[in-house]
Amino acid sequence: MRAAGAQRGRVKRARLADVDPSLIRPALAGLVPYEPGKPVEEVQRELGLERVVKLASNEGPYGPFPAALEAIERATLELNRYPDGGAYRLGQALAERYGVRFEEITVCAGADAIIGYLSLATLGPGDEAVTGWPSFPSYVLDPLKVGGTPVRVPLERGRFDLEAILAAVTPRTKLVFIAAPNNPTGTTNTRAELDAYFAAVPPHVLTVLDQAYFEYVDDPDYPDGIAEYAKAGRRVLVLRTFSKIFGLAGLRVGYGVGSEEVVTAIAKVRRAFDVASVGQEAALASLGDHGEIERRRIANREAMALLTQTIRGAGLDFAGPAVGNFLFVEVGDDAETMHGALLRKGVVVRPLGPFGAPDALRITAGTPEEIDFLSKTLSDVVPAFR
Repeated sequence: MRAAGAQRGRVKRARLADVDPSLIRPALAGLVPYEPGKPVEEVQRELGLERVVKLASNEGPYGPFPAALEAIERATLELNRYPDGGAYRLGQALAERYGVRFEEITVCAGADAIIGYLSLATLGPGDEAVTGWPSFPSYVLDPLKVGGTPVRVPLERGRFDLEAILAAVTPRTKLVFIAAPNNPTGTTNTRAELDAYFAAVPPHVLTVLDQAYFEYVDDPDYPDGIAEYAKAGRRVLVLRTFSKIFGLAGLRVGYGVGSEEVVTAIAKVRRAFDVASVGQEAALASLGDHGEIERRRIANREAMALLTQTIRGAGLDFAGPAVGNFLFVEVGDDAETMHGALLRKGVVVRPLGPFGAPDALRITAGTPEEIDFLSKTLSDVVPAFR
């Protein structure tokens, strides 16, 4: 028999001992923890649904590359051993791939972890980190965690306003975060705009150019931050990830390319065994499969066209041009209510209040079958909001 007070499979139990309030740093008092999208299994259990489609977290809709699956199977035989704390083989492969030194590569448990470690390594009370807004919450949350001051610069027509960001830089600014493309709007800046920014940004500032969706973008005006800025001598840390097109989001592997001094500082605050051995091996096996990357890039291009058609067909607006694998759908004050209505029908999308956009939803381009399910669900849900 379920214990009294139990809900949704959770049993009510007595609280453990409280701690003195002064134990927790004051800088954390106003923080709201990042809320990931709900897992499919949880939505099915809570709502009693047979089919649930998750289009909330900008994951690639396909699993690991075939070579990565083989590497994962081999790596499981050594799971009694700690992973390589320095990710030596993966770091060497990345250094060779990009033509930089091993000491200029940092490998961590996702690009998001690098943002956190960099904030810990560089920011103190009162130090500033400037970013466009709305954007990825970690650009704000991680500086706040260490007592830093995030400076939010409003987007211009859904894109980072790089001139306004430069104007927001002060002598206390240490970091500028630029998402290209931006999450959650899916838009990006041109090469000319980024060139002008890097030519003007003061030398005391480190720019973090987040290119998590790099492999999806096929716009010829989209710059390669490693080749065009890091290797050109700009003070920049370029972030990339294996979570998106490589299909390894569940293994958490990201990397950054930047100066040896920055990489060394990150290593000083990074956990000793940050990236699991399975993740390292899967990432390493994925690097050389250019054919699979191209196949997935083409599949994403087709999925984005289908998603765009679906959203337009439902009479909804979105930011653009979107160059990643998701759309920023503008629904006004009904965003949270529409999110709930879609959820009850089995479609998980992302409400964007934590990203600074409470009037919008982010919808990921899934498989054609998933987008078809979304289309049918929108035709049921949207008329109630007209």
